[in-house]
Amino acid sequence: MKNLTLVLAIIFGIYGLPKTALCAQKPNIVFLLADDLGWTGLKCFGSDFYETPNLDRLAAQGTKFTNAYAACTVCSPTRASIMTGQYPARLHLTDFIAGQNRPYAQLKIPNWTKKLEHKHMTMAEALKAAGYQTALVGKWHLAPRPPDAEYGDPKHHGFNIQHLKPRQARGYHLPRGFNQEGESKSDYVTDYLTDKALEIIDQNKSQPFFLYFAYHTPHTPIQGRDDLVEYFKGKVNPRSRHKNPTYAAMVKSLDQSVGRILDRLERHDLARNTIVVFTSDNGGLTQRYGKHDGFTENLPLCRGKGSAYEGGVRVPTIIRWPNVTQPGTQCDTPIMSIDYLPTVLEMAFITNSVSVENMDGKSLIPLLKNPETQWQRDLFWHYPHYHAGGDGPYSAIRSGYWRLIEFHENKKVELYNLKQDLGEQINLAQTSTKKADELRAKLNRWRHKVNAQMPEKNPNHDPARSTQVGR
Repeated sequence: MKNLTLVLAIIFGIYGLPKTALCAQKPNIVFLLADDLGWTGLKCFGSDFYETPNLDRLAAQGTKFTNAYAACTVCSPTRASIMTGQYPARLHLTDFIAGQNRPYAQLKIPNWTKKLEHKHMTMAEALKAAGYQTALVGKWHLAPRPPDAEYGDPKHHGFNIQHLKPRQARGYHLPRGFNQEGESKSDYVTDYLTDKALEIIDQNKSQPFFLYFAYHTPHTPIQGRDDLVEYFKGKVNPRSRHKNPTYAAMVKSLDQSVGRILDRLERHDLARNTIVVFTSDNGGLTQRYGKHDGFTENLPLCRGKGSAYEGGVRVPTIIRWPNVTQPGTQCDTPIMSIDYLPTVLEMAFITNSVSVENMDGKSLIPLLKNPETQWQRDLFWHYPHYHAGGDGPYSAIRSGYWRLIEFHENKKVELYNLKQDLGEQINLAQTSTKKADELRAKLNRWRHKVNAQMPEKNPNHDPARSTQVGR
């Protein structure tokens, strides 16, 4: 791979060090990715029901990012942006794989890419080239359906070790006794995968490692561990924002998993040389749209997963970097999942690899060193698809406190001032026309720059069957 060759040349050319000497200086990196966890899905981010003492502890030891965003309102594009540092629109990987087609909708979706192509350097490939042991636990979701050997095997994307969800699982439940050899002896999938993550830490404690733990929870099906569901049933307050005991049990399992990982790092005296990143792939799935009922709520944000609004893309994010991040700090500068690759490369001393072609993200290290740092840059979203739980095709931009959304079916534009209207309730497009025109022009220029695929007029449009899902 051309880009990987560039990385290798930079590592050993710039530093002039043998691989063993360079490895000795490198921090371990643990990247924890929740699935469908909304912005207020942790107690330290405002939940009035979910219990997350371990993630709250992580936040107290590091930096909370209050304006952190996923690059898409659904999962696969965000995962691709984390791996490549590029916008999903540039990758042409713009929907969850395998996506959803509406053959009679007003617009015809583009012929998008349903896999992470090998021409793109991944975070795992770069770190592996730099001497890291690289491991994936959990969910890949960047391959065609059904997964094939070429794209579905994370080892072909830079991972030395992989532990995916067992095929025997039914939702979050494994056959009774399946995990008899695991540390937890639990047949709940989150516990089983955590056992595998701990084995990786145990086996690689003497060398630099990159652990990418991509959780399934709290994605559907909503299935909590039985003991935790019973625990939360007795704590429901009907006046609370969050009140689903089964969902709360899933979040609790996630938090327990994070706690076990943090404790294992401490046990091996690795915490002081391990960077921990926690975030989510998109906003929480809410009860307001589609057939889903009562999963979670993202208030005060508008809507949730699949939608064009803040509830679909703003996510809880925590980074702990010992001796760099100050305990209990908060950063309000907007960041996005495209920023993780350049950040991790710089953390691992692969500093010049940010010159890799088409890198859209920006290293977060200045913000980690000084959370009050302010950046003047715009962030973009492009979703040329329909989603069962959200809106039709749209593009969006955040510029300062302003957020503009353009819906492609009718070219309608909505403009919000997030500083004054976090819930996106007051559309200012007709009263702040100059700002709306400015941001719409920026959005158009960005789409052209990244060669974004646009939906087209559908010759088979049938209003009576527009919501019908087909192949």
